[in-house]
Amino acid sequence: MLFNSLQYLWFLPTVVLIYYALPAKHRWVLLLLASYFFYMSWKVEYIVLIIFSTLVDYFLAIKIHKAKAQPRKKTYLIISLISNLGLLAAFKYANFFTENVNQLLSFTNSTQHFPYWDILLPVGISFYTFQTLSYTIDVYKGKISPEKNIARFALYVTYFPQLVAGPIERAATFLPELKKQVKFNYNDVISGLRRILWGLFKKVVVADRVSVIVNHVYATSGEQNGLTLLIATYLFAFQIYCDFSGYSDIAIGSSRILGIKLMENFKAPYFSKSMSEFWSRWHISLSTWFRDYVYISLGGNRVKVSRMAINILVVFIISGFWHGANWTFIVWGFVHGVLLLMEYFLAKKSTIKLDLNPTQKMIRMLLVFNLVTFGWVFFRADSIQHSLFIIKNIADINSWHFNINLLSEVVGGIPLVTMPKLILSVFFILIMLVMEYGLYFSNFRKRFFALNGTLRWSIYYGVSLCIIFFGNHGNIEFIYFQF
Repeated sequence: MLFNSLQYLWFLPTVVLIYYALPAKHRWVLLLLASYFFYMSWKVEYIVLIIFSTLVDYFLAIKIHKAKAQPRKKTYLIISLISNLGLLAAFKYANFFTENVNQLLSFTNSTQHFPYWDILLPVGISFYTFQTLSYTIDVYKGKISPEKNIARFALYVTYFPQLVAGPIERAATFLPELKKQVKFNYNDVISGLRRILWGLFKKVVVADRVSVIVNHVYATSGEQNGLTLLIATYLFAFQIYCDFSGYSDIAIGSSRILGIKLMENFKAPYFSKSMSEFWSRWHISLSTWFRDYVYISLGGNRVKVSRMAINILVVFIISGFWHGANWTFIVWGFVHGVLLLMEYFLAKKSTIKLDLNPTQKMIRMLLVFNLVTFGWVFFRADSIQHSLFIIKNIADINSWHFNINLLSEVVGGIPLVTMPKLILSVFFILIMLVMEYGLYFSNFRKRFFALNGTLRWSIYYGVSLCIIFFGNHGNIEFIYFQF
């Protein structure tokens, strides 16, 4: 069930109505059943994996908490790690390893080849396994006590707004949210609906419109020139941001209607003035997860500079691999690790500490945005060779020429993208950027709520009409569903 589908349009209001009609003490049962239904709407069989992960971490966390000896605690933690990471290895990475082993065997002229698994990647498996892992690790470290109610713990694992693509919540803050007695709050409902509306705008009006261009250009890269490849790459930067942050907005908004707070996952990352700031604003729940459970465990910045540099590279390579079973994601993570290290060493050598003026801030933002966009080539391309081909052609300025007909396929003699449609898509991107800047870097929010009700609701209706008339309503899946 997609957030941008008609099914969700009736599912969420139905859950909300029943939720507030029930006594507060029984609402969590409804949420658990609704969450299981939500996940099973994709593929019923894969609910078994979530139940397995839930049971394993529920009982192991209790065992860890009760164990007196540290070695026994560690044993239970290792079992949890093997169980959760084993699920990922089996369903997400098995064919990747098989393919690479087979390639190595072919180089040795071996006739031995391992068969591929004919399995479908379970939706959201990377997210809920990391969420349950953080729970058992926190219990092991003594940061939290294990949840005694198995059904409530199951809700923590499967809570439908953030189940499929995050945010990846921590038990210390999220379990209390699921236990609190919620009263109907008009302001929370309106705030939630407003957040959903903005998320849908980013998803169907920005991300899904430009996806038509991005998908076609990258699929036919051999027929493209450097300029059209560059345009598609820049558009992909906005596609992936609006697609993923749009999902987070809808998740946060849906949960807010229910009176349950989810953490912020994005804070206008494309306005960052450094790579480190970008990663403090992009996919916050994942970047903080890797910081807390991998980087710090490796020693963080409490070790020698050389070891710290290795730690950063390891974390970003693992982070890239988390995104997908392809060498392109590993290279993408490595590129970001290298960029962060370059930034760190350049800042360390610099002795000038001055406040940036507006022009310098703009230059830095553009530099960071372009570096991030360069990395997106590896994220979007099908292979390393494909990535290098695209970069090589973009760098060949002599091949640049604009041809609108190259940007989309032609169906029935009519191109899917015309110049007016392209200009309109760019216009919506600019609206999104202005709004994001206003929300996070100015007093726009305060000014907006100072407007009279009629004007505010006119804006809501305007955004709704844009979604209805200019959105791409093909029920296009969110990009991060594949992770």
